[in-house]
Amino acid sequence: MSLESVRAFLAHHAPDLRIIEMQTSTATVAQAAEAHGVRPERIAKTLSLRVGERSFLVVTSGTARLDNRKVKATFGGKASMLDSEQVQALTGHPVGGVCPFGLATPLPVYCDISLKTFEEVVPAAGSIHTAVRINPLRMAELVGADWVDVCQASE
Repeated sequence: MSLESVRAFLAHHAPDLRIIEMQTSTATVAQAAEAHGVRPERIAKTLSLRVGERSFLVVTSGTARLDNRKVKATFGGKASMLDSEQVQALTGHPVGGVCPFGLATPLPVYCDISLKTFEEVVPAAGSIHTAVRINPLRMAELVGADWVDVCQASE
């Protein structure tokens, strides 16, 4: 169902994008980077978070780490990660395949500025074996994401 919801979303909003299906798992940033032949920072990882009663997604560079101070200032409280059952229920996607496309529940989506460094990023596409290649500005536009600065500065 999850891959199909992403396929339907992209067919409607971005028919030029092709879903890449892999034989190996791409559930982790390291696995995805190796499978797609890119550096880990070019993997667009989608984090499922909650602040209070509000759930939302934050898409960041694969090697970026959330900065708790920035997250609290941006979202008005301490964020916690959703567990795998909550992620599946809200997004329709399994952990490792979560992306901002074809969500089961309308959720706010935010893209961290760490993605703006790249011409192309590789987010998952609804399963642990699928992804797309996309410009991060276009990705944000397609899903109605707001840009935020919630990750630690690069060293």
